[in-house]
Amino acid sequence: MIFKEIQADTLLVHSTPADPLGQAAEASSGSGNIIMDVLLSKVPDHIYAYVDLEPFGIPFRLPLSKHLLFFTLAGILVTILAVIAAQQNTKNRVPKGLGNLFEVFIVFIRDEIVVPNMGKAGVAYMPFLLTVFFLILFSNLFGLLPLAGLSTSNLMITAGLASISFVMIQVAAIRSQGIVHYLAHLTGGVPWFLWPIMIPVELLGLFTKPFALAMRLFANMFGGKIVVSSFLGLILFFGSWIIMPGPMLFSVGVNMLELFVSFLQAYVFTLLTALFMGFGMQSDHSSEEHAH
Repeated sequence: MIFKEIQADTLLVHSTPADPLGQAAEASSGSGNIIMDVLLSKVPDHIYAYVDLEPFGIPFRLPLSKHLLFFTLAGILVTILAVIAAQQNTKNRVPKGLGNLFEVFIVFIRDEIVVPNMGKAGVAYMPFLLTVFFLILFSNLFGLLPLAGLSTSNLMITAGLASISFVMIQVAAIRSQGIVHYLAHLTGGVPWFLWPIMIPVELLGLFTKPFALAMRLFANMFGGKIVVSSFLGLILFFGSWIIMPGPMLFSVGVNMLELFVSFLQAYVFTLLTALFMGFGMQSDHSSEEHAH
């Protein structure tokens, strides 16, 4: 692995003449648009270094960016806290402290998300769903800290999470239905001469689910950053300390809302993933019921 240091202000998405973010930055610096300067200082990801890898002999350059750093820190923190909570619950017959806090979330996800949408068989997928929930939650909470990066406002990271969910959705469906029934459901139960129409539609439906997961999480978290940056940019735009209390109060209010949204988006992503997994696990039973 070869580390190559680059400028700290390099964007994760390289600015090219066709890059709208790069063009906006250039337009901002040329016209003195202070609001755009403020927004662009909050929005982009920053790459600190590159790591050259060759998995299976295929050259690959991994950017070590601000969002990736805080996403990794969130994963490490979740792992450490989960291990501590598990050890506490193992020693204490009655959960308390951190173990009790984790149990509240675990029981809620099991009783309100997994079992209603996936049935009792879905409990086997609890480790995956809990990992997704806590990883997104901690990543969102990191983004509320000063100078920290909100990794879930990066489309590449949300797309990665959605891709893993897509794989687990298919795994759950295949394990529940079997490979033969799983492939048969792609025909939609229509006559064979309609298969050329139905199969592409079913395949498109498979990929719209992770697309919705990625875009929903990205848009909600990214939008919150834009709103806060816009309010703070009003202070610089008017160039007066007199109006400062107004935007500051609005920014604090939006940040309080973002705290709620951090929990909400982790819940929604986990809920939709469990729901999509449940569709695949229960489709075979549903088809049998319709046949009767």
